[in-house]
Amino acid sequence: MAVLPIYTDGSPVLRKKALPVKQLTDDVIQLIMDMFETMRKASGIGLAANQVGVLQRVISIDVSEIEGLENIKPFALINPEVIDKKDSWTIEEGCLSVPDVRDEVERAKTIKVRFKDTGFHDREIEAGDLLARVMLHEIDHLNGILFIDYLTPEKRKMHAELLQKIHRGEIEVNYPVVTAADIPL
Repeated sequence: MAVLPIYTDGSPVLRKKALPVKQLTDDVIQLIMDMFETMRKASGIGLAANQVGVLQRVISIDVSEIEGLENIKPFALINPEVIDKKDSWTIEEGCLSVPDVRDEVERAKTIKVRFKDTGFHDREIEAGDLLARVMLHEIDHLNGILFIDYLTPEKRKMHAELLQKIHRGEIEVNYPVVTAADIPL
C-alpha cells in the first residue's frame, strides 16, 4: 500500500465530477487500499478518490476511532448514491483538502445510500449523525463540491486569507499534498 498525495483546494481535480466505476479491477482494489493508507496517515475519517487525483466514484471511511462508533469497521463505497435524506443538523466540519479550515455546515441527519461494496455487490446502508455526515461530505467530493461551498459569503471571507495560503501551497501538514501551486497552468 502507498500513501498518496492529497490534492488541496484550488486543484482542478477537486472540482470535477468523478466517473462511475464500471467493473472491479485490481487497480480499483489497489486504489481503495491506498486510500485507506493515505487517510490513516493524514488522520482522516473519510477520503474520496478525487482527493488523491483519481476521478472514480470511490470513497473510504474509517470512523472506528470515534467514541461511540468503534464497532463500525472501515469500509469503502463504490459508486455511492444518496437515495434518501431526513432531518438536518449543523456541526463543524473540516477537510484534508482544505487544511486548517473548519466551520459549521448544515447537512441531513439521516441518509440512505446505495453503493457497490468491495466485492462489487449492490448494497444499501442507512446512516445517521456523524457517519451520515462523513458519507455526505465524501459523496460531495465525488461531485466536485467542497464543504466550504456551503459557507455564506461572510464566512468564506473570514477564511479567505487561509484559503489563499492553501492555494499558494503555503501550508504545513503531516501528509503529502499537491497544491494548486504545484500544478502547471
